[in-house]
Amino acid sequence: QVQLVESGGRFVQAGGSLRLSCAASGRTLRDRVTGWFRQAPGKEREFVSAIDRSGGTYYSDSVKGRFTISRDNAKNTVFLQMNSLKPEDAAVYICAITPRTAFYASDAYVTTQATYDTWGQGTQVSVSS
Repeated sequence: QVQLVESGGRFVQAGGSLRLSCAASGRTLRDRVTGWFRQAPGKEREFVSAIDRSGGTYYSDSVKGRFTISRDNAKNTVFLQMNSLKPEDAAVYICAITPRTAFYASDAYVTTQATYDTWGQGTQVSVSS
C-alpha cells in the first residue's frame, strides 16, 4: 500500500530549529514531486515547499531563506529543515506526493493542492514566543 509517514514535529521556542521527515512506502519519491503543506487552527491549508524529480526546490515566500527541503533517495525520504522558527510557523505539517511526473515541474504545478493524490496524516509543530 502507499503510505506517507511524517515525523519530527514538536514544541520549540521561537528562533529554534526542527527537521521534519516524510518517509514513503509503495512509491518512489525520486519519480514524482513531494510537497509540504501546513494548516494552522482557523486557517486553510497552505503550500510550504516542494521538491521535484530534478531536485529542483520550491518555497512559499513566508519560509524562503529559513526552510530547506531535501530528499534522500536511498531512504526514500524527504526532509524539511526549518530554522529561525516563528510563532506563525506553528501548524500541522503534512507531506503529499503526486503521480509520476515529468522531470521538471513548475511553481503553478507544485503549489496546487489538486496536483497531489496521496497525503500523510501530518505532524504537529508548535512554536512559542
